[in-house]
Amino acid sequence: MTAKIRYGVVGTGMMGVEHLRNIALLPDAEVVAIVDPVATSLDWAREALGDRGGAVESFDDVATFARTARVDAIVVASPNHTHRAVLDPLFGMDAAILCEKPLATTLADARWIVERAAAHPRPFWTGMEYRFMPPAAAFIEQVHAGRVGNLRMLSIREHRFPFLPKVGDWNRFSCNTGGTMVEKCCHFFDLMRLIIGSEAVRVYCSGATDVNHLDERYDGKRPDIIDNSFTTVDFANGVRAMLDLSMFADGAEHQEEMSATGDKARLDVLIPPGELVFSPRVGFQNDKRVERTRIAIDPTAHAAGSHEGATYFQHLAFAQAVRGEGEVQVTALDGLRAVQIGVAAEVSAREHRVVDIEELEEDYRGR
Repeated sequence: MTAKIRYGVVGTGMMGVEHLRNIALLPDAEVVAIVDPVATSLDWAREALGDRGGAVESFDDVATFARTARVDAIVVASPNHTHRAVLDPLFGMDAAILCEKPLATTLADARWIVERAAAHPRPFWTGMEYRFMPPAAAFIEQVHAGRVGNLRMLSIREHRFPFLPKVGDWNRFSCNTGGTMVEKCCHFFDLMRLIIGSEAVRVYCSGATDVNHLDERYDGKRPDIIDNSFTTVDFANGVRAMLDLSMFADGAEHQEEMSATGDKARLDVLIPPGELVFSPRVGFQNDKRVERTRIAIDPTAHAAGSHEGATYFQHLAFAQAVRGEGEVQVTALDGLRAVQIGVAAEVSAREHRVVDIEELEEDYRGR
């Protein structure tokens, strides 16, 4: 590999453009190729690339890109349901791959990607930006260091805005996204696994479409994506986790909140403003001893995306893996496990029942 990492970006819609802006901040890196079947999206990419936009190769199909482009690393930011088809020719290239979340919209496609990634000679990385938000990373580090004692409960809340418009509004239907619990919540199911250090064994989700997109129609069809839910996940080590999601709470002060409660203390993180709140146990009617600290975020990284600087910090780590100077921190298998919990949550919400993860494994083995 050359000293400067040459990137190709496949899919140059909203998230693809965020990747372009963050790659531009990396030392010894340049985007040399962009791929998208939609001309407007390629124009967005050229605008984001600025003066270099005219010099970058552009392709309207991934097969031609795979045959002719000379790149060291590829970022896949195409719509969720296209990941398997997009990755198929890319696995034939001698390049590292970062594939945006969710890894796939179905377990069959996710398992196929895991198998192909295992045989791929270059690093394969699942894009899970939330791990790399500086406040979230500090929270995870302190939980793993034992600050709350023996972790028993993990609570995550995301109260946010509705799904944003995308090209063709593909994200309005579960057949394209895998469903909200896969598309959006795989981030949080990945965080649960990372923080708890165990695998999910059962999932119960109560969710519905109650507010958003009710008056929208596409070819006569109304969007079917869940816009609010409560999800409880039991893990093999006995820890339980809960996700509280609302996609119609854009006025909330904090978009994300996480709380880890152990036998010695509770630790919260509030995003934004990036505040950690440590609350040790004090006994009945004793004075509280709450400690608050704020995690700083590099303003340049923060301005380059919508994930509290996380996309930049993920790219720093991915670049190290591309150069052989660091490990892949989010594997294809990590991506599969997050999708698996999301699929279980979708089934649970729509069928109003508890879903054992083993049930999904048995369905796969029975095919």
